[in-house]
Amino acid sequence: MIASIAFTLILGKPIIFYLGIITFFSFSFTALIGFLNFKGNRAISFKWHLRMAVISFLLVLIHGIMGLAIYFNF
Repeated sequence: MIASIAFTLILGKPIIFYLGIITFFSFSFTALIGFLNFKGNRAISFKWHLRMAVISFLLVLIHGIMGLAIYFNF
C-alpha cells in the first residue's frame, strides 16, 4: 500500500523522489535559520528554526517509511 504510493509517478518521477528533495531543502532552510541567528541576523526569529526542525523531522519520517516500505512490502 505505502510502496505503491511511494512509486506513484508525477511528471515521470516517483513521489519519494520529490519528497526527498523537499526534505533536503527543509533541512537546509532549518540550518540557514540557525546559522543566521547565530551570526546575529534576526530577520527570521528563532521560533521558526524550531518549527522547521519539527517539520523536517516529520518529512524524514514519512520519506523513511516510504523507503522502507519498498523493501519490506508495507
